[in-house]
Amino acid sequence: MKTNAMTEVPGGVADMMWSVGLSTAKRAAGVVTGLLPIPQPTLLVGPGSSRRLGEALAGFGYRNVLIVTDRVVAQKGLLSGLIEALDAGGTAHVVFDAITPDAPIPLIEKGIAFCTKHGCDAVVAFGGGSPMDAAKTIALAVANRKHPRKLVGYFKGLRGPLPLYAVPTTAGTGSEVTVAAVVSEPDTNRKLVIADTRLVPSMAALDPALMTGLPREVTAATGMDALTHAVEAFVGLWASPHTDRMALAAVGMIYANLRTVYRNGRDLAARERMALAATFAGLAFTRANVGYVHAIAHQLGWPLPHAARPRQRDHAAVRAALREPGDHPAARCARGARRGRQAGRAARGAREKVHRVRRSAQPRPRNSPPPRRPARGGRPGPREGGVPRGRRQLSGSAVHVAGAVRGDPAAGAATGHRAEAALSRDRGAPPLPWGKPRRGARC
Repeated sequence: MKTNAMTEVPGGVADMMWSVGLSTAKRAAGVVTGLLPIPQPTLLVGPGSSRRLGEALAGFGYRNVLIVTDRVVAQKGLLSGLIEALDAGGTAHVVFDAITPDAPIPLIEKGIAFCTKHGCDAVVAFGGGSPMDAAKTIALAVANRKHPRKLVGYFKGLRGPLPLYAVPTTAGTGSEVTVAAVVSEPDTNRKLVIADTRLVPSMAALDPALMTGLPREVTAATGMDALTHAVEAFVGLWASPHTDRMALAAVGMIYANLRTVYRNGRDLAARERMALAATFAGLAFTRANVGYVHAIAHQLGWPLPHAARPRQRDHAAVRAALREPGDHPAARCARGARRGRQAGRAARGAREKVHRVRRSAQPRPRNSPPPRRPARGGRPGPREGGVPRGRRQLSGSAVHVAGAVRGDPAAGAATGHRAEAALSRDRGAPPLPWGKPRRGARC
């Protein structure tokens, strides 16, 4: 069996890259991504939120709800809260629990036939990244009556998917807020990407009670996956102030809570913050995209689970998440990225300064006056004054949404303050400057 995986790039995208050049294509894609109207799901946050999602679905009047998951989740009884709420509301449901890691297309085909046979009119993705991607693909294929291979690429479906809902059971992939589904083709050992803004679920339940039984290895691997999403979104070329806020909030919350949930998986508060961090990281990289780390991980890929690939590539990075705070790689990476942003602004006029030095080294005509110098006490120019003053305050408003949806604005505000406090504990980091920074900070 082959161990390498290749992610297939849609033909039209590949042709554009060859015709205009990779860098130009990347800039154009970044502009287009920033303009796309990407929806955001309503978040239900806190213990018991999966049951509340079931109550909401029962009130929506669906005939039959398809629950897509894997056998481990089904055997552990994690579906009980959702199913009990659906039964209490009189809503029929069926469970398709055959999904395996990386959602192979043969299993997707079985899920499509299962959904069609039972006449399902809504889909709930319940599990990690693979059940999420499988549920998205099934919902889109059934609505368009197309084979999954014909949906590979961007906006290949004429119709939107069946109504989609999500209940993540790990804090890593962020698939509950993303626009893509990644499935695998075992025959050719390829990973196929299906992208459509309509693939974002309408509602997502972040229930920390479903994550308390995760093994330590899965907790560490998925936490590092979420951290990688946040860091790559932050240092990427497509980042914006909005994605930066999401990414930094995710990094701070992971830094503050990953060791806690690793040592004590029953800590519901820390599990909830990790679930929020994974969602924030998903919101960040949905627009800012990921980078080389995921590109390399995809090549290491199938049949390794996605979240395990960073650990397989660099096992020490996962173990390092459990070190003392002063030696934590997330903190070092965040500090390096912030310093890189500040240095980028300070070096904005580097090229002009080099030219000025070169000009000064050239011999001047004998009667020419010496170059003028700025007056003492004068206000330095935009390229002579170094880093401009001012700080960009990080707000916890993004996490207030979670508390507001939960019906507890005070809890949302408290969560926001905790996120800000987690960010402020990253000692030694210089203040973030205003304005659009340069990218490419190295960790």
